[in-house]
Amino acid sequence: MNPVLAAVDQASPHPAPADSATLIAAAQAAAAVAATHADAVDRDARFPDEAFVTLREHGLLGAMIPTHLGGAGATLDTVAAICRVLGGACAATGMVYAMHQIQVACVLEHGMGSPWHERLLSRVAGEQLLLASATSEEAIGGALRNSGCAVNAEGERFHLLKMAPTISYGAHADGILITARRSADAAPSDQVLVCALKADYTLQSLNTWDTLGMRGTCSNGFRLEAAGDVAQILPVPFGQIADETMTPVSHIVWSALWLGIAGDAVQRAKTFFQGQARARPGSMPPSAPRVAEAVSLLQMIEGRLDLALAHQRERHVAKAVSSFTLAAEMNGLKTAVSTMALDVVQQAMLVCGMAGYKHGTPFSLGRHLRDLWSAPLMINNDRILSNTANLLLADRT
Repeated sequence: MNPVLAAVDQASPHPAPADSATLIAAAQAAAAVAATHADAVDRDARFPDEAFVTLREHGLLGAMIPTHLGGAGATLDTVAAICRVLGGACAATGMVYAMHQIQVACVLEHGMGSPWHERLLSRVAGEQLLLASATSEEAIGGALRNSGCAVNAEGERFHLLKMAPTISYGAHADGILITARRSADAAPSDQVLVCALKADYTLQSLNTWDTLGMRGTCSNGFRLEAAGDVAQILPVPFGQIADETMTPVSHIVWSALWLGIAGDAVQRAKTFFQGQARARPGSMPPSAPRVAEAVSLLQMIEGRLDLALAHQRERHVAKAVSSFTLAAEMNGLKTAVSTMALDVVQQAMLVCGMAGYKHGTPFSLGRHLRDLWSAPLMINNDRILSNTANLLLADRT
């Protein structure tokens, strides 16, 4: 039994969740492995296999799954903390882990009560399956709430064909959650979310993934053809899944990941700054204001993320937060953190100077900067800000 699940009393009919400290310690072990291979993963644009071997050994792919289904029963707060730890070591590892947990959250929140989806969660926990997502589509782009492809159902079976310009780590996943129109005659916005396991689909690569940053996510484009049982379709409309789960969880775990990347950059800058100060006792290095500014920005990100997590907990308990308020807050979290985290690394680069600009030094920050340039582009900030403006126009609270 892996170390995390060993901390859960499996003999009990209602085993207790693994505590957060145990899960984060396991994440730190995986992060140490990820950090060792991070430069190679980035250079070669390859999947972070070594880190995911360790994540699986510790049962962390099933962290959020309830204990009665074999998982660790972790909260979203703990999963966000894990994403932060992994992000500080290897952004690609942290992003793949975060995106997997987004898919788990969608099945967990909207598939409980469905035997097929509960079995899927049990398999994710027991077999440490990795779940990916196919939401983008040729001619649709990144418009999450529209699909061109459709589910074609006949009896109890379905078939669909999707031309996806990106499926992050698609070739390395054990399953993919696919957005599609409910039927061939449905409107583009009348969508469902289909859970397909590797045996249910074929992938034909359409392009390569040779990018500025986040190179280890291996987000190639694919021709995705899937067939299976209609029971694999989540029982609620995708619009509800996106509003209640996919969007808020995405923005929270991505923000935690970006915080981890920025935090590692600040740590490198602080170490460099302290070394400068020791070399010239009695004189403050000229980079002092930059260090202070970077730390201040990092604290602002932490505060924004903590507030979003608190509001998400309240929503689960009271279910009283208006959809307008939740959507506007989560949109604001994403746009703010994606911008501030990039600013943090740029401040850290100015502190470290050429030691940060060069590859192969203890203070190198090129990978951090390139990885974080993806943050404003993942669901483009301009698109999100326009959506938020539309929400505010309609909001009467």
